[in-house]
Amino acid sequence: MNGQSKSTAESRKNSKAGIYLALHLLMMVFSLSSVCSKMASKQPVMSSKWILFYGLVIVILGIYAIAWQQIIKRMPISTAYANKAASVVWGQVWGLIIFHEGITPGKLIGVIIIICGIVLHAGASTEADAGTGGGSGDRRTTKEAGI
Repeated sequence: MNGQSKSTAESRKNSKAGIYLALHLLMMVFSLSSVCSKMASKQPVMSSKWILFYGLVIVILGIYAIAWQQIIKRMPISTAYANKAASVVWGQVWGLIIFHEGITPGKLIGVIIIICGIVLHAGASTEADAGTGGGSGDRRTTKEAGI
């Protein structure tokens, strides 16, 4: 491998890692909408705190919708959706930290299964990318491809 192709491969790897990091940060932000919903549910309907928390839900979901579109523009949708399960893990974290909810052995096993599934899917995606030259498929339109 010459120096230029090694640099290109390293740049692609760093870019892919950055997209995965952005995706998981987005899942963390997305999970905060549930925290705000739960906080709002503890308030009297139409009170200022209720409006504040539901307003935060709307803002968070708006940010999520825009960022999600940017993520799926840069990675295969199946990979993005497989990683979406990380929001369940964040839900457990927020439940423990903010609401002092316990983590039962069953919940812990569930979190471990989710993390293993995400890692297995990411590994399978990496193997598939290596077999196809690192791309995410033919990006030509059907008209350009002659279909």
